Amino acid sequence: MNSHIYTKINYPVAACQLFAARIGHVHLKDIRQQVMDEAISKALTFRQTVLANCFTVPGDGFVDFAGIFNCLSENNYQGWLLVEAEQNPAISNPFEYAVKARTFIKETTNI
Repeated sequence: MNSHIYTKINYPVAACQLFAARIGHVHLKDIRQQVMDEAISKALTFRQTVLANCFTVPGDGFVDFAGIFNCLSENNYQGWLLVEAEQNPAISNPFEYAVKARTFIKETTNI
């Protein structure tokens, strides 16, 4: 299966637009495209995908967070933004990636 189907339609932004009035908090996680493609082609389990370092912090993958943040702003979202750094700490230093996420969110949202 090719992952291009995941990037043709901006599902997260579309979901935000569709369900904006119902969003109570936002859980942020990004995805590394190349690792995701490999995980799909090899039919890896979720745990194997995490250990392969597929997931990352916002701004380090291909998710359109600028579009998501814009949608939230347009809908006067006032709730929490929760960052999940579900990655292999042996590969990605947790503190470095926490700082990277905070910097990206601050620069992208102006908060």
